[in-house]
Amino acid sequence: MKKVGLVGWRGMVGSVLLRRMAQEGDFGKISPHYFSTSAVGQIHIDAQGKSHTLRNAKSIAQLAEMDIVISCQGGDYTKAVYADLRGSGWDGYWIDAASAKRMDSDSVIVLDPVNRVQIDGALDAGIKNFIGGNCSITLSLLGLAGLFRAGLVEWMNVMTYQAASGAGAAHVRELLGQMSQVSSAVGAGLANPATPVLSLLESARRAMDEEAFPITRFGAPLAGSIIPWIDTDLGDGRSREEWKGEVETNKILNLPPGTIAVDGLCVRVGALQSHSAAIALQLKENVPLGELEALVSTAHAWVDFVPNTKADSMQRLSPAAVSGSLKVAVGRLRRLNVGSNLYSVLTTGDQLLWGAAEPLRRMLNILLER
Repeated sequence: MKKVGLVGWRGMVGSVLLRRMAQEGDFGKISPHYFSTSAVGQIHIDAQGKSHTLRNAKSIAQLAEMDIVISCQGGDYTKAVYADLRGSGWDGYWIDAASAKRMDSDSVIVLDPVNRVQIDGALDAGIKNFIGGNCSITLSLLGLAGLFRAGLVEWMNVMTYQAASGAGAAHVRELLGQMSQVSSAVGAGLANPATPVLSLLESARRAMDEEAFPITRFGAPLAGSIIPWIDTDLGDGRSREEWKGEVETNKILNLPPGTIAVDGLCVRVGALQSHSAAIALQLKENVPLGELEALVSTAHAWVDFVPNTKADSMQRLSPAAVSGSLKVAVGRLRRLNVGSNLYSVLTTGDQLLWGAAEPLRRMLNILLER
């Protein structure tokens, strides 16, 4: 059995990865070794009830014993150990959820329902680094795989609505803390049906303005609000999250940089889990809606095509509807009346599953099958 080193398995993405591996019986195919940066030498009891002594995630020698390393530890960790690990002569496979090596020429962004041919070609060519993509782009490409496979997309304007959990566990706690504080501020008034709604709104605003309102992680209130910026400022009006849209789309599709133009705004919303994206598509030709629906809905098993009706959209096309599911909901598909060959669509998917953990798990299985 292949020795597989697991790093960052206690975090949100790592926890989801381990749960999915257990659900799919992946642990029966590997010899797992658990690494830690803070609890080296302690005992970990895995989901199968087996005992493991935690290895040192900073030890190049211990990492080098692995055939495959899967890291969900973050970009700083990758930057700290990867170069030294390769420098030691290690020739194993590196599977990573972080963005640190995402755009490197010796890496492939993995999303096998979309780019399995590229993954297989990279393996045949000796590539050893396989990296998970940006969660919003991954989910949008997964939802619209049929249109890309048909070569129909000229450009995309992508407006993302990204859940708190996309920022990390501490951010989820902060959003829940904000919700709790607002709830406490309006609780008494809300219990009295005679309380004017304007009074409730004023109480909520006062709570959000208090110095004790928790905004350490987000930098601003998110409960009852939005944050119209995600990631660092590139200085040209774009955030790094928005920049990722075009460069990662073209790399995943194995296209020259800039072949498909992608731009838009990335916004943090008060959803707890699952990202959505409202997308305007410029297609290369005028395609009947029925043909587009067929291309989208039959692309792979994980698309849940939602008819463009109010009832279906409200019930099936939301973070609440898809969270915890491997299905990526795709709906609101219609022709826009602002130009020729322009269409709208909305995608929604669980960014902890297909947006993060699942592509890594599936890449591991691709390696094990070879």
